[in-house]
Amino acid sequence: MLLQHRGRLSAADIAEQLEVSTRTVLRDIEALSSAGVPVYTDRGRGGGISLLAGYRTELTGLTAEEATALLASGSGRVATPAFARAMRKVVAAIPEAHRAAASTASQRILVRPDGFAYPHEPEDHLPEVQRAVIDGLRVRVSYRNRTDSVAERNLDPIGLVYAGDHWYLLAARDGTERVYRVSRIEGLDVLDEPAHRSDVVDLEASFTAHWQSFRSSLTTIEVTCLVDDTAWNSLTKNTVRVISDHVQDDGRHLSVIEFSGHNHAAGTLWHCGPAVTVLQPSGIRDEMARRARATARLYS
Repeated sequence: MLLQHRGRLSAADIAEQLEVSTRTVLRDIEALSSAGVPVYTDRGRGGGISLLAGYRTELTGLTAEEATALLASGSGRVATPAFARAMRKVVAAIPEAHRAAASTASQRILVRPDGFAYPHEPEDHLPEVQRAVIDGLRVRVSYRNRTDSVAERNLDPIGLVYAGDHWYLLAARDGTERVYRVSRIEGLDVLDEPAHRSDVVDLEASFTAHWQSFRSSLTTIEVTCLVDDTAWNSLTKNTVRVISDHVQDDGRHLSVIEFSGHNHAAGTLWHCGPAVTVLQPSGIRDEMARRARATARLYS
């Protein structure tokens, strides 16, 4: 499969890819040749190991059911970059006869972050977005931005990314690549026009670049607080980063935590209730006190 998709490779390159010795590679090449696979070794500078031009093989014994299971298992959240790379290799290796059916099946499986007990921000147009991405068709969307204004936009879908608790659409608008949260799409029409996009895309690299650009544009705020151990995990997973942390004798964390602005800090810390005590800055501490007084008046 390596030779089929990468072309001519040296024995050392193959050994590195498969994490075996060069001696093992040479022995396996000899075994493949004896089994009738047209694999050749050219010696000297510029040489290497290659397959006869035009020769292709399928994954031996891979049935349509197995191919569908492999591709469909990659739908939804991808846990690691290594897993994403592995799934791309699986797609490339699936026999042509089964690839279309497996791709269709993968669109019919959705991994959601919540169960029935807790609501999740609706992503009503996700199936349509998925189809547009797979079929390579342009879309017209009504999109609500972070300021709650809604605008009509024509987009060229590039790919879908599941990050945190949300799906994001990577798409081009007037030739410029942007990221759109699927839950903010209030209306969508799939157009009978091919999307203007490259045949090859590295979603991991593209999304990471947009993510880093967005994070660098935020006006962050640092908050010093005391955090009960029971609230530590739920608090820190919703912050930008933990700058410093010291566990005191009473088990509480004395920490400096970075948030993406005043509202983000106030909302996240208030959600933790009395399990978090804000020490500074005074603006956030005063906001916690104001909310506490208002709540006490409401129930007094």
